[in-house]
Amino acid sequence: MFWITLVIGLAGTAVALALAGRRVLFLYNTAMAGQPDPDRVLQVKRDKKADIEGQVTEVLGQRKLLKWTLAGSAHAAVMWAFFLLATVYLEAAVALLAGLDKKIPWLQTWGPIGFVQDTIALACTAGLIVFTAIRIKNSPKRLERKSRFKGSHLSGAWITLFMIFNVIWTMFFYRGVEWANGNLDYGKGAYFSYLVGHLFDGLSHHTLDVLESIGLLLHIGVALVFLVFVVHSKHLHIFLAPLNVMFKRRPDGLGAAQPMMSGGKPLDFEEADPDEDVFGRGKIEDFTWKGFLDMATCTECGRCQSQCPAWNTGKPLSPKMVILELRDHALAKAPYMLASEEQREKFTDEQKLAMQVDKELVGEDGVIHPDVLWSCTNCGACVEQCPVDIEHIDHILDMRRFQVMIESSFPSEAGVMLKNLENKGNPWGMSEMKRLEWIEELDFEVEVVDDKVSEDTEYLFWVGCAGALEDRAKKTTKAVAELLHIAGVKFAVLGPMEACTGDPARRLGMEFVFQMLGQQNVETLNDAGVKKIVATCPHCFNTLANEYPQIGGNYEVVHHTQLLAHLVEEGKLTPVAPIEEKITYHDPCFLGRHNKVYKQPRDIMATVPGVKTQEMHRHKDRGFCCGAGGARMWMEERIGKRINTERVDEALTTDPDTVSTACPFCLVMLGDAINEKKNSGDAKESLEVVDVSQLLIRSIKGEGTAQEKEPVAAE
Repeated sequence: MFWITLVIGLAGTAVALALAGRRVLFLYNTAMAGQPDPDRVLQVKRDKKADIEGQVTEVLGQRKLLKWTLAGSAHAAVMWAFFLLATVYLEAAVALLAGLDKKIPWLQTWGPIGFVQDTIALACTAGLIVFTAIRIKNSPKRLERKSRFKGSHLSGAWITLFMIFNVIWTMFFYRGVEWANGNLDYGKGAYFSYLVGHLFDGLSHHTLDVLESIGLLLHIGVALVFLVFVVHSKHLHIFLAPLNVMFKRRPDGLGAAQPMMSGGKPLDFEEADPDEDVFGRGKIEDFTWKGFLDMATCTECGRCQSQCPAWNTGKPLSPKMVILELRDHALAKAPYMLASEEQREKFTDEQKLAMQVDKELVGEDGVIHPDVLWSCTNCGACVEQCPVDIEHIDHILDMRRFQVMIESSFPSEAGVMLKNLENKGNPWGMSEMKRLEWIEELDFEVEVVDDKVSEDTEYLFWVGCAGALEDRAKKTTKAVAELLHIAGVKFAVLGPMEACTGDPARRLGMEFVFQMLGQQNVETLNDAGVKKIVATCPHCFNTLANEYPQIGGNYEVVHHTQLLAHLVEEGKLTPVAPIEEKITYHDPCFLGRHNKVYKQPRDIMATVPGVKTQEMHRHKDRGFCCGAGGARMWMEERIGKRINTERVDEALTTDPDTVSTACPFCLVMLGDAINEKKNSGDAKESLEVVDVSQLLIRSIKGEGTAQEKEPVAAE
């Protein structure tokens, strides 16, 4: 019996490993057919501590998954079962190779080990029951778009649950017979195996030997079949997730958009050749190997989809489906990508059609529909929620870059914005001299940089285009200037020398205009000797702090809420007048998820007497976008419900007196939606949206709630 079991076991193992190895080699070669990305490897070498921390917290600790407590706990149980039950397979290997009665000293004789093995197996079974219930409850057939599993390959998920269940029951069958046959030396430590073993009481030794051999082969066979299935399915993430976490970008928050790369190096626009260099992603081969790793790692869990503001308002963009469609296209085209020129010539038209050789990456009949590409607000909810650190925004942005810079294909309204940026240095096309008009409404002088900032100037106040030119945002600008003046903080502004940071151009995909504006601003800032900057716009803040270092601009940049919270804490600003209002705060995406600034705006409101804060259901890292990011501020929203309307509907559920925020774009978008609600009678006339700095200055100046609120002006 031993030799029969050994031959069957080794033959099955050899076949399974050969099939799995062939698939792994195919996937590796496919990924390596993409563009190089040397920085990913270098960052691991430079920052091994961060890599270890990522593996401990995200892979072993399941940090992101546990944000969703029930599903996260179930996944943690199943994942740890894979780790801990590897010891059972080690025991099975010993039994297969050396005989059913052979044991590894201590490892197979110490009761607590058997206890842990049985306990994690039962916990895994409980996890499978939870997963089954979740998938039935959230079935796309029942919930349609509201199901995070809509669009996922559902059959693969059910097969996986079934295969894991097979691993568990074959383990207990094998170990139960093993105990009954006197070959399980954990005693009652392996308590459930011990209980199962009693089912086989009274059987002959020969019968038990046969059953134990069958149980051993079943347990090993299930694992081998599961291995082959895993490398051909979405559950490849079992092996790839640690790699994707290792090679992920590592900013504190989402941080900067990545520079355009070609051949693993930053693209030099002055020397670039459109025929030789890669401008964004125009075909699947243009993605880097990290892009292919993202595609292969996707678990299809749909967490990104459930949080996406575009998907939640009826638009065609699902971050999950973007990755899956790219993955399916990559796998279809892989044989062509990996073939030599001689082999490619031999492919028939039918074969090329099946391999999607001529299919557009972005197009009406392409892999990604243009409406999908242009629905993205760059809010970062997808990246924040992804348990395996897929970088959806980077891939969407790179596809936009090709469409804008090579195909000249983008929403027409955005073209006006680009021309204004190129000709006037701001998205609205206003005169640069208008950037100083807000100062005339103040009763104190503001230093305007002429050549260099004066030695006693602590901060350059980066006003931004909206802060200088948009009426609602100018109120924030004036409030911040007054607060800095009251606190005795010496600051200066660039005035006409300030140009748009280039964020709208970069997020649209027009990297050339971003580079042009960015280099102009960096030269201005460096020539002026600027070291520290305070900005009211989170988009400017993110660009100045995280993206300008890519082009030689290195400054200490703070958002105004960070500086104001610090000044209040130091006692340089003291709110006195109570504001007896219920206020709900909206987290700007580029301040919150992109830069992890959640605490300071709330701290400011907490110091104002009388204020009662009420969080919306979606807040902080799960906050819902206003709809203006990703250059969407300058594009019409023609599909589905307006994102800003959805967000205001959510705000209204808190019955607020005021909606506060900390971003000029959010101020405009939420203000417009509130006006619509007022006109339809769905919001009280006194409701307004203000920046937190406006609340603070109102309290400090003793105005409180006695001040008559100004209605939100329509644009």
